Order: sequence, then C-alpha cells, then structure tokens
Amino acid sequence: MVTLPGGLDPLVVVFGTFGAVWGVVADRISARWPVHEDGSVRKVDWRTVVVVAFGVFVLAMVPVRFAGVEERALFGVYFTALVLLMGTDLDQRLLPDVVTLPLILLGFAVLAWGGDSLVSRQAVWLPIVGAILVPGILLAVSLPFGAGAFGGGDVKLLVSVGLLAGFARIILAAFVGVMLGGIGVAALLVARRVTLKSHVPYGPFLIAGAVWAMLLPAST
Repeated sequence: MVTLPGGLDPLVVVFGTFGAVWGVVADRISARWPVHEDGSVRKVDWRTVVVVAFGVFVLAMVPVRFAGVEERALFGVYFTALVLLMGTDLDQRLLPDVVTLPLILLGFAVLAWGGDSLVSRQAVWLPIVGAILVPGILLAVSLPFGAGAFGGGDVKLLVSVGLLAGFARIILAAFVGVMLGGIGVAALLVARRVTLKSHVPYGPFLIAGAVWAMLLPAST
C-alpha cells in the first residue's frame, strides 16, 4: 500500500479533500435550497465552517474505518448525503425527503445484498426492528414537547441508520445524538441564544451520533 510521508494513507487525503470541497458545495446548496420564503441566500458564516469541517472528517474516515471497496463506496455515498443533511438542517431546520428517502432505499438494498459488515452478522430482521423501534420511541417521547421537537425528517434519517448500522448501533447512535442535543441546547440556553420555546434542530446531533456509531470498530 502506498503511503505519504508520515505514514498517511493517500486515500485519506483524497477522501478528506473531497469532503472539504463537498462541504463548501453542500453549504452553498443549503443556503439556497429549499428556497427560503423571503428568497434570501445566507452568506458564508459559522455554519459553513461546521459543514466543511464535518465533511472533511467523515469522508476522511471512510478509508480509515472501512477496508473493502464496496463498503468504502457505500459509506462514501451515505456520508456524502449526511454532509448535505447537516447543511440543510443547520440552515433551515429541514432534512429533505429527496435525500432521506433514497437513503432508506439504500439501506434496504444493502440488507437484501448482505454485503455490509455492520449488518451481515445479524439476522436481517434485527436492523429492520431497530429502524422501526428506535425512531418510533423517540417520536413518541417527543410528542409532549409539541410539533417540531422531533420531526419526520429525523425519523427518516434514523430509519436509514438502523437499516445500515444494525440494531445495537442505532441505539448507540440515538443515545449519543440525544445526549449531544441536550448538551447543545443547555449551552445555548446558558448563552441566551435560544429560549425554552425555541425549536432547535436535532438533526445535526443525530447525524453526529449516527456517524460515531457507524465508525465504531466492527465486532468480532
């Protein structure tokens, strides 16, 4: 295997560079699409930095975590979509169906193929149960907090996570996402950037939890 000076895998550089470029593109897409009601286009700001940094990290980790060509292609595509979802939710508190629904179809396709190491060591029904049970519980728990506390986009995102990552990992993803969300909201409340009545997007926290769970080493 070819390595760069310092032992760095060139694939990490390639994937990371793509992540940086795609992060910029995804941020500019999310600033324009879906179209804002007032027709405005957000300028480059802190959200741009977050999306680009996220893109660099998650894409660079693909060749680090996954060895097979098929797995690298699969999670390269999936993480690329997550970068765009990170941008749209930070900008507009929205996880568009045009992105989340194909990811669900991708998850079912992977289960049918059986080529993903994260789910192939489980019975096929386990990821499906996780994909239904976990987002369903989170949606039910959020109902007392009113509409928008946990949206349909969050549910669809977690369905795809469950199908791709399996039963145990979607539980970890949801737990980490909820914990990160709680910490983030608490910090914003302390800083007086939001109030108890504000709708803070949970998608970015759930996305971070999903990536963390998927990047955990495969069990033996």
